[in-house]
Amino acid sequence: MTKTQLNTTNQESIISSPAYSQDLLNFLTGKRLLQNELPFPKELIQHHHQNGYLLFHQGVKDYFCNRCGNKERDLFASFQCAMCNTVCTYCRKCIMMGRVSECTPLISWCGPKLTNTTHHRLEWSGTLSKGQQLASDRVVKAVQNRDSLLVWAVCGAGKTEVLFEGIETALLKGDRVCIATPRTDVVLELAPRLKQVFPETEIAVLYGGSEDRTKNAFLTIATTHQLLRYYRAFDTIIIDEVDAFPYSMEPMLQYAANEARAEGGGIVYLSATPSKEMQRDVGLKKLDSVVIPARYHGKPLPVPTFEWCGNWRAKLEKGRIPVNVTQWVQHHFNEKRPIFLFVPDINLLEKVVVILQKIYGEQVAGVHSKDKERKEKVARFREGVVKILVTTTILERGVTVPNVQVGVLGAEDDIFTESALVQISGRAGRNAKFSRGDVRFFHYGKTGEMNRARDHIRRMNYRARQEGLLHD
Repeated sequence: MTKTQLNTTNQESIISSPAYSQDLLNFLTGKRLLQNELPFPKELIQHHHQNGYLLFHQGVKDYFCNRCGNKERDLFASFQCAMCNTVCTYCRKCIMMGRVSECTPLISWCGPKLTNTTHHRLEWSGTLSKGQQLASDRVVKAVQNRDSLLVWAVCGAGKTEVLFEGIETALLKGDRVCIATPRTDVVLELAPRLKQVFPETEIAVLYGGSEDRTKNAFLTIATTHQLLRYYRAFDTIIIDEVDAFPYSMEPMLQYAANEARAEGGGIVYLSATPSKEMQRDVGLKKLDSVVIPARYHGKPLPVPTFEWCGNWRAKLEKGRIPVNVTQWVQHHFNEKRPIFLFVPDINLLEKVVVILQKIYGEQVAGVHSKDKERKEKVARFREGVVKILVTTTILERGVTVPNVQVGVLGAEDDIFTESALVQISGRAGRNAKFSRGDVRFFHYGKTGEMNRARDHIRRMNYRARQEGLLHD
């Protein structure tokens, strides 16, 4: 029912209608929203508040924002407010979601709970590897006990499949589950996979501009930014790519995840490259963990090769790419293998693309965070129309292309941290038919991050062999 329709209906009959209360329950359960975000009349909101069904949280109090957790004084501002007729303080940190101030309450539902009437059924006939099954069992246990768990799984381990039994366990006992990830690309990739294996379960898919933003489902897949609208909503939250930007660098998103989790709820973190802090918590027994050191197909992770390429920046300024880099590209192109070439920034990317397009024409494309055609170019790369994709670290995760070969030009640049280089290396060898990819770090001087990334990959391969998970 729209706001316009409501305003033309007798207010008293609306307020006394149990059915309409159900509409409000369905819309607001697990959320914490501004009043102007609710498609219901003020009279109904006030009625339910007086009857104890709604909680009004002060939006901003003592320079603390209840929605985003901001407490930095310079990210607040004041204005002469017409609502409270005083100088009112509001939060600038989350202003893009609508202004939260001292006199604008955030509204949440505290009445009867949303009833799970759906029959949930996992429809998946695949088989988990030994490492996957161990992790799956631990996820199920974490869901049952509402514990915290880190699933440390190498790139290409098949961590999505590891979640299936845990999600089913939660849904069957009436729990609400959210899979949150920092990037929209991953949300769009996960959604069809989850809809396929849970065909009878309504799933809300949330990201900027999503059509599902008013849907309240027992299984939600969302970007971490979307969690800012939720409050005590999910019995289990799964944070995929917990180390990825912006979640790893933004306290606001971490606050949102904690606020969206039900009291006593569980949280499962997924990562191939957990932060040093998270690894320390595991070592101190503050965080339970399970490691999957091998890919689902049982082949070792490709170990990167270091190759010196001289002063490549100076060469690019002269319109040239180092000879060994062009030879590497030419070799794999001739063998009809798709090529990922990572570069440090957009300016360098544009120069590399121009040079390569002179040789390979439209079979070369470049993508970066500001590229409006990024999705289309990646799709053409998957389809084989584009053979060489030059990219910034924007594609260090989430894109899987069979038989892809991976090069990094300028691997010594500060942007290429251990985590980034491990993720980039993880693009190769993911497919069971093409498990031995070529990963090449072209550099003008080795760095500690490069060495640590290679050591990280070697350690995982060693551990996988020790546990009998490899058959290379």
